[in-house]
Amino acid sequence: MKPFIPGRPHWWQWPTVLSLDAPAVALLWQWLLARVASVQLGWPHAFILGASVWLAYAADRWIEGWRLRPGQIQTQRHDFYQRWRWPLCALWCAVLGADLMISVLCLTARELTAGLLLLLPVIAYLLSHQLIHRRHPWRAPKEICVALLFGGGVSVFPLAQPGEAVHSLLGPLGLFCLLCFSNCALISLWEQAVDEAHGQTSLALQFRRTRAFTRLLPWLIAATALGFAPAASGAVRTTLVCAVMSGVLLGLLDLVQSRIGPRGARVLADVTLMTPLAVLLFEWLLFP
Repeated sequence: MKPFIPGRPHWWQWPTVLSLDAPAVALLWQWLLARVASVQLGWPHAFILGASVWLAYAADRWIEGWRLRPGQIQTQRHDFYQRWRWPLCALWCAVLGADLMISVLCLTARELTAGLLLLLPVIAYLLSHQLIHRRHPWRAPKEICVALLFGGGVSVFPLAQPGEAVHSLLGPLGLFCLLCFSNCALISLWEQAVDEAHGQTSLALQFRRTRAFTRLLPWLIAATALGFAPAASGAVRTTLVCAVMSGVLLGLLDLVQSRIGPRGARVLADVTLMTPLAVLLFEWLLFP
């Protein structure tokens, strides 16, 4: 990987630098899972999920930027959070205030309880992986933690609706969690030098023999979703098709990563999970 040179990010890096790509992925899959569950979610659910995901990612990068010396930093996103530490802290507090206010005013007691139950492991993850167990050789891989927490985030409101059967979301949600894990695991391969420079443990550093499986995983996810798609119908089939597309795109991105570089691949990694956007665009064109 080329040496990191601090400076203004390229235009295509800004969604990742500003921590906007992960909230976009979360909102698209929340919409898709809500269709699978046949529930109606409103703008408060979208705002709360998007804001909460941004708060978690921004806190993680803020802590990372605060810990590292300027000469250690290897990415534009961490450099940005270090350079703009206190303005971003003020923005984070403002978003947190808005998130809490809308949650209290607009969510039901059932939804609030579900959100608070998810908040506890998110806080535990940030404290453990960024502070307490940062260098511990046997800590739970952050890639698994992020995948499970992300899956919990996109499904928390669909699952919190009265009368919703959990079983209807198990398959689609499981595939989404696997896609998130595959996404994070591949990034840990591409950014192994970054994690080493930052003193951060990752799946690629903890379990070096998993490299071949990590590269195979997106193809296995795509094949699994493709195998179940013909027997599915409606929103479940749509979700399986999205999983197939995301798995194939992740696998292809890994194949070309050495050509485009880890920084470009890091930006495109989250784009590969935005396949529900294709469904939205198709329906908009078909039913304007």
